[in-house]
Amino acid sequence: MARWLPRSADVTRFCQKLNRVKTLEDDMMETSFNRCLSTIDLTLLGIGGMVGSGLYVLTGTVAKEIAGPAVIVSFIIAGFASLLAALCYAEFGARVPKTGSAYMFTYVSVGEIWAFLIGWNVLLEYMIGGAAVARAWSGYLDSIFNHKIKNFTETHVGTWQVPFLARYPDFLAAAILLVATAFISFGAKVSSWLNHVFSAISMGVILFILIMGFILAQPKNWSAKEGGFAPYGLSGIMAGTATCFYAFVGFDVIAASSEEARNPQRAVPRAIAFSLGLATGAYILVSVVLTLMVPWNTLDPDSALADAFYRRGYAWAGFLVAAGSICAMNTVLLSNLFSLPRIVYAMAEDGLFFQVFSQVHPRTQVPVVGIVVFGLLMALLALIFDLEALVQFLSIGTLLAYTFVAASIIVLRFQQQKVDAPAPAAGGRPSPEPHEGPSASDLKEYESFSDKLQLVDRDKSKEHREPGQLKAAFEPYLEFLSDFYPGEVVTVAVVTLMVSAICLCSILVFGNTHLHLPTWSYSLLLVLFSLGFLLSLLLIWVHEQQRSTQTFQIPLVPLSPALSILLNIYLMLKLSYMTWLRFAVWLLLGLLVYFGYGIWHSKENLREPRPQRVSARYVVFPSGSLEERVQAVQPSSQPTAGLPDTDTEDCKR
Repeated sequence: MARWLPRSADVTRFCQKLNRVKTLEDDMMETSFNRCLSTIDLTLLGIGGMVGSGLYVLTGTVAKEIAGPAVIVSFIIAGFASLLAALCYAEFGARVPKTGSAYMFTYVSVGEIWAFLIGWNVLLEYMIGGAAVARAWSGYLDSIFNHKIKNFTETHVGTWQVPFLARYPDFLAAAILLVATAFISFGAKVSSWLNHVFSAISMGVILFILIMGFILAQPKNWSAKEGGFAPYGLSGIMAGTATCFYAFVGFDVIAASSEEARNPQRAVPRAIAFSLGLATGAYILVSVVLTLMVPWNTLDPDSALADAFYRRGYAWAGFLVAAGSICAMNTVLLSNLFSLPRIVYAMAEDGLFFQVFSQVHPRTQVPVVGIVVFGLLMALLALIFDLEALVQFLSIGTLLAYTFVAASIIVLRFQQQKVDAPAPAAGGRPSPEPHEGPSASDLKEYESFSDKLQLVDRDKSKEHREPGQLKAAFEPYLEFLSDFYPGEVVTVAVVTLMVSAICLCSILVFGNTHLHLPTWSYSLLLVLFSLGFLLSLLLIWVHEQQRSTQTFQIPLVPLSPALSILLNIYLMLKLSYMTWLRFAVWLLLGLLVYFGYGIWHSKENLREPRPQRVSARYVVFPSGSLEERVQAVQPSSQPTAGLPDTDTEDCKR
């Protein structure tokens, strides 16, 4: 029975395969894409991904049902929380200007299987997101024409009563996705130009809403008579924050487009900062004018802005709001269709997904196969599926990606930077580096043993510390940590930090409701897991991190990424159990794809050196010297004749 069990060496090698990281090319700017996008192009792509139908629908829904006028505070907190994740994306996008977004960032720092699962989830997130926006676009346009499109389809095509399928096929939603797919396949410049047009119209409508809204504002709508500014209290503000957080999902399209940016080191961080700032400002100001125009408890959640203008006697303004909403949804559609094929391309280029998706059209320089295939799949989803039950997939996939990107920032910042070794001279061995010894002026004679000890201590304190090594100031107190490899303790601490965050958030979310913990155990567990989180954070901080580079770096590492991890995990645990169940099924499908195809076709698998058996003999001579003889053992199938004598190394020490 024991002979059928895998050996420990095989298990170790298998785990190493799962956690191998991507090897980046020396020239990070080399690409088969067309580097044609400027900072303005990337900024408008980010705004298009964030300022969609949520501006016209989400603000009214949260204001009436969750937070009241304090939705403004909810958007401020949500904007700050999104900033933590956005800064992590900005640093990675500048340092690794390759397409793939969260998938690529996880692959270069954490490991292959985690990167594949992130890419697999982001793939579903974009497909469902694009299909859901297309159905919302169709429904909004149908409502303008008094639901004539819906009535015509139900009369002449019929209705279905099948679980997970829509009540009737939405041909309009499928058609808009097919048209958008055609435009995206023409190239990045055409997509960017189309996004500019829709974004300009959308921002013009937002500007009109703000000007007219402040003219029609009535401060009495925030008075105590109408319920006050925060009628639902702090709990309502925080619940509104959790909902408003998803309004800012979409800035990752900038990171996904970094391989098509002219100067990604500067353009990506700036575009993420500008787009997030403008989107946050738009959400806050629209919330202000909306709750000042009409009382918050009389808002129509489905069409709050158009209804507010109608009730104030400006029915014609409703048509402008409808036009702005449709243009905003068009930009979100373009954002999803732009990002999804590029992430699939990155996975296929690395060998983890089917190679057909790594083909780039020679003229348009876009992954046209991925655009067409996933555009058709998205159109099929929008045509026949009921997406309301699946929309929460958007939340869990995005939050998981944010969590891994934040963890990757910590791991990467405390890793040693790879320095290319100088190439050896042709036909010879690499020349040894010259030893830099002290100059004559630095020489000093030390007589006593205590003087020599002081010299050793001073040299040790001046020693250059590599990233991942313990800081010199903490070595006298944490000397046992110096025995580990650089970065090893940090990696363990990051895992401990994430486990502590999961436990802490589980107690906060389920402690009083599902677990029914008594007060003393609830408080004790909160203190214990909080201490675990803080100690892990402290353990990371006492190690050296990489010096500031020429590219953008997120400040306050590891605190900023750790706060982002904590917030993302908290929001994930607030999702329903059915969402987690569907998520688990999708993960299992992803693991089947990875172990059935990805792990065998991975390019990192081809780069791994073949195992070579080595034998060694040690001989101690009477003089006290030790000679080590090392010789490669050739497999029996290979001829050994003709091997040069240099295959045996003699080292004396």
